[in-house]
Amino acid sequence: MAAISRGFHRRREQNPALPPGQYLTTDFPVLSAGPTPHIATDEWSFTLTTETGEQRTWTWADLQALPSERPNVDIHCVTSWSKLGTSWRGVSLDVLLADVASSAPYAMAHSYGGYTTNVPVADLTDGKAWVVHEFDGRPLAPVHGGPARLLVPHLYFWKSAKWVRGLQLLDHDRPGFWEGLGYHMYGDPWKEQRYHGQ
Repeated sequence: MAAISRGFHRRREQNPALPPGQYLTTDFPVLSAGPTPHIATDEWSFTLTTETGEQRTWTWADLQALPSERPNVDIHCVTSWSKLGTSWRGVSLDVLLADVASSAPYAMAHSYGGYTTNVPVADLTDGKAWVVHEFDGRPLAPVHGGPARLLVPHLYFWKSAKWVRGLQLLDHDRPGFWEGLGYHMYGDPWKEQRYHGQ
């Protein structure tokens, strides 16, 4: 049996669209922290809760009635794969936050199934994030977070919470699921912020 040298490394891609330590994939790998929830659209809702406890809820029909956008973005997983030029359809967080009275600097995304992840509000606004319900022209499959997921493409993909059901605005930052297990609190792929201390 041949030994593998300690100097063996995955071939580095020479694409300027790739953050450090990433490789290109044409697949869409499925990685989840638990079983895949299956939520019917007539049971799905999204609730925005401010730091004062005020709430605003959208049903699936409400979400579909809002102006939608079709972001075409690169996505980068903390496990090192990147997929370029992905095509989505959904509602900008700018639309959902437009009439909300809040000065909270942080948010916690909550998902069906109990998953959570923290994101600064500044990273959810100004055209940087969406609640998406289509991928590549088709309804978003449950394994990829359907019926709807958060899409925050400039951060590692664990911040784009699958099966999203709400956003809680916070006056202080606190860790979500993976952050509590040692992942970076922010997760910038261009700075390789995979884990705490990086």
